[in-house]
Amino acid sequence: MEITLSDVEFSRFQRFIHEAAGIAMSDAKKSLVSSRLAGRVRARELPSFGDYFRLITSGGEAQEMQTAVDLLTTNETYFFREPKHFEFLHKLLSARAATSRPFRVWSAASSTGEEAFSTAMLLADRLGDQPWEIFGSDLSTRVVAKARTGHFSLERADLLPQEYLKKFCLKGTGPQQGTMLVTGELRARVRFEQVNLAQPLPDVGLFDVIFLRNVMIYFDKDTKSAVVARLLDALQPGGHFLIGHTETLHGINSTLESVATAIYRKPARP
Repeated sequence: MEITLSDVEFSRFQRFIHEAAGIAMSDAKKSLVSSRLAGRVRARELPSFGDYFRLITSGGEAQEMQTAVDLLTTNETYFFREPKHFEFLHKLLSARAATSRPFRVWSAASSTGEEAFSTAMLLADRLGDQPWEIFGSDLSTRVVAKARTGHFSLERADLLPQEYLKKFCLKGTGPQQGTMLVTGELRARVRFEQVNLAQPLPDVGLFDVIFLRNVMIYFDKDTKSAVVARLLDALQPGGHFLIGHTETLHGINSTLESVATAIYRKPARP
């Protein structure tokens, strides 16, 4: 029997994902919610979406609640997405004076890891023996687990420089043809954790660059302001904050200095 999602049930899931992840889901997403959650309703042998909602909000099904969050969040990325940001980072690294302090980058909505590994390849190439660290985080435990494998379809690597593909990746053969695996040495330099940006952040230290790209489009204005404020507390004075090219900080934050399109700088301490 087909299970249908009523308007009342949909509104409950809208509130659920907003409270859980800060995501403002429009009414146009009703069919998406229905298609993504229907499998879980059947898997748990429940008669309705309403019963599934009660299950994940009962307090005793933390793993199923996380599964629902994973299913209701969108993760789309590829290597060296929005290349001008990586061109800027290349120039920033080239101009950096040698220091014993690690250069730290946070990919704050890292999805399956392509952004974090793109950055890692660039840092490994430009900094040589100088210390550096990459931290990748995402709301979805499913994509964090995927990111940790470092295993990707070659279709996601169209913008990956050939020299990086040869130096930092192993091309699959046989059953793995059409895929690539980031080398173990590089994977060991990138740490991935599940982090909900809509909640108080863990103590992860200070970063020189924070990527928050193509995620604010899912937040309402208040959530955007709160998320940006939290992340800026983790940005070094003089550090850079990068957002998606279709996003803006207008009306969200006025403390940052605009450097280039979708690139901002946190003022250095006087």
